[in-house]
Amino acid sequence: MSQNRKLSTPLSLDDTLARLDDQTKDQDLSANVAGPGTRLTDNMGHPISDDQNSLRAGARGPTLMEDFLFREKIHHFDHERIPERVVHARGAGAHGYFELTKSLSQYTTARVLTEVGAQTPVFVRFSTVAGSRGSADTARDVRGFAVRFYTQEGNWDIVGNNIPVFFIQDAIKFPDLIHSVKPEPHHEIPQAASAHDTFYDFISLTPESMHMLMWVHSDRAIPRSFAMMEGFGVHTFRLVDARGQATFVKFHWKPTLGVHSLVWDEAQKIAGKDPDFHRRSMWESIEAGHPYVWDLGVQLFTEAQAEGWDFDVLDPTKIVPEDLVPVQRVGRLTLDRNPDNYFAETEQVGFMTTNLVPGIDFSDDPLLQGRNFSYLDTQLSRLGSPNWPELPINRPVARVANHQRDGHMRQTINRGRVSYEPNTLGGNKPAEVPAARGGFASFPERVSGPKVRARAQSFSDHYGQARLFWNSMTPVEKEHITRSLQFELSKVETRDIRLRMLAHLEKINEVLAAQVARALGERPTAPNTARPGGTADSAAETARLAAATSPTTASGKLQRAKGLSMEEGQPRLAKGRKVAILAAEGVDAAGVQALRQALKDAGAMADVVGPHLGTLAEGVVANKTLANTDPVLYDAVFLPGGASSLRTLIGMGDAHNFVAQAYKHAKPIGALGEGTELLTASEIGRLLRAIAGPATSAAPAGTEPVQNLSEVGRVRLASGEAAQKLAELGIVLGQNGGAGAAIQGFVTALGHHRYWGRPSVGQVPA
Repeated sequence: MSQNRKLSTPLSLDDTLARLDDQTKDQDLSANVAGPGTRLTDNMGHPISDDQNSLRAGARGPTLMEDFLFREKIHHFDHERIPERVVHARGAGAHGYFELTKSLSQYTTARVLTEVGAQTPVFVRFSTVAGSRGSADTARDVRGFAVRFYTQEGNWDIVGNNIPVFFIQDAIKFPDLIHSVKPEPHHEIPQAASAHDTFYDFISLTPESMHMLMWVHSDRAIPRSFAMMEGFGVHTFRLVDARGQATFVKFHWKPTLGVHSLVWDEAQKIAGKDPDFHRRSMWESIEAGHPYVWDLGVQLFTEAQAEGWDFDVLDPTKIVPEDLVPVQRVGRLTLDRNPDNYFAETEQVGFMTTNLVPGIDFSDDPLLQGRNFSYLDTQLSRLGSPNWPELPINRPVARVANHQRDGHMRQTINRGRVSYEPNTLGGNKPAEVPAARGGFASFPERVSGPKVRARAQSFSDHYGQARLFWNSMTPVEKEHITRSLQFELSKVETRDIRLRMLAHLEKINEVLAAQVARALGERPTAPNTARPGGTADSAAETARLAAATSPTTASGKLQRAKGLSMEEGQPRLAKGRKVAILAAEGVDAAGVQALRQALKDAGAMADVVGPHLGTLAEGVVANKTLANTDPVLYDAVFLPGGASSLRTLIGMGDAHNFVAQAYKHAKPIGALGEGTELLTASEIGRLLRAIAGPATSAAPAGTEPVQNLSEVGRVRLASGEAAQKLAELGIVLGQNGGAGAAIQGFVTALGHHRYWGRPSVGQVPA
């Protein structure tokens, strides 16, 4: 057995598996894991003496047909690619485990949801919907959040998204939706973007999409990282208990780091600077020993409760507000291991909504019913064989035993003469498992009615929950939704489509519609509109939108709901953040080391960004350069002291750009000692002096100015009232004896994530 292998055969062929833990699937995969080996061979094990040259008739002669080594190598290369997913093509995955912390045994017989403390191995794939495999991570899009549990009762997949609703109510419209959002077929433009005519032509004629449209234009569609986005099962499912009684359930994944986003200007720039931003962040974080973690939450409610609400829980364009049914946290998902091979694991994984375990069942949600049909069909098309479940990443750790045989690329070698059921020649094995002993049994829902192609009247309210979502946003979130709509609709070339969309927006909120109309050059229907802010937030527009609310329907009589805003109720953690430390030769090494230790203690990471790679001072090594990285790739910027370092950086426009972009995108900025002069000498310095105002008190003892750096334009920045004003905007400065406090203040500011409402961001030329 290879030294990399823990098992000689997969667990799916093992009858002895007694207990699962976080290593179970890793051990199962090990049956197929191989190291690089020491001897080069072909696929049949023949040793190869020369892999550099084809077999020729003379050194300058033709290649010979008998060169089986060349033919095998090219043959494999020519067939290495499989069809990419039609949707969710761009993805990244990781392994981990799920641990139940609260039993749901009164609602379900599913062991994964009843055995507290049990660790179930998982594989999770995150993805964007619209783009190809080569598109950028940070496109404005829905994110797939698909979780596979390798349970003792078989695989269970929650094939969800980071948004709890969807564009359409019936799966028969899914091809139309995707055809509209994909690049337009006559010129294959634009890639991974919905800002074009065909998408909004379809959406403007599909009112049921309006609730989802609000989510997609919110910051939910541009997450900061996979670890900082929620996940949802989207549909209503059933949990079934030992008596056969059912309870409706909706599944939620709540990130322990909180829900945080990029800003749109930043997301677009990241797409060029690092199109692998999200997958790189996850890979590097897990490799560094910082796992990604979520809590599993459930909303549990009865059919009687559901019938009392003014919306239909089978409608996938609706949520069940958390005010009506609180989310109970019942377990924890931890991703702590990267794949060994992207193709074999992340690309070949095949999720299915039909992968359920006993004790969990479907509802009659028409979109879910359509997905149940489509996913199996999709896997056969992509993976090329009905035996795709035998691929290592797809096979369960539970024993597989049935009478399915043969087919393209069959791997299992089944012994015996019997491949049918019932039988006597094989002792009628494997035998059916009665429901009372754990066999899967569908919930015996009573169903009757005429065959019709129709929508339920209870699905007909398309604007009520869109208004609920809008009302639940903070002013800055409303500003971001408005600016996103302004951006996307301005890309639509057909005026009639833009006007149809404005009519829909007016049914959601008239101030929203008016602000978008003004950006499109149309006459606003609401008075007192504000000028849009370009790529920066507009303080006037934010103020105009702050009080703009709309009466709701289909909302359980709520006018505002918990859990919808990304700005309210989030943990303030520096954990998982990444800081750019700008430095050059002669930087204050002690200050850098103190900062790095404080960041490490808080679970944050840092890059030292210099004019060049390598040593800048004793113990300070630049691992990034001003030329190969960018401020949009970081959560904050820090400027340490050191007169020589400052003299170098102050003459580099790229260093000034780091400061300007961080200010514009509302990120924390910190500076120590001479580092403050890079702030005050930049374009941002003029804004800082205006914010701080004139000095009102003398500097406290021990904080006298250093080379006039803490007092620029007769304004004291590093101490007193001026420092407090700046700290409230996420700009933390320290000099002399205040360095330690400033570093701690910066770490605290880092956990705040963004400092919205900074003055004059529209004046930043970046």
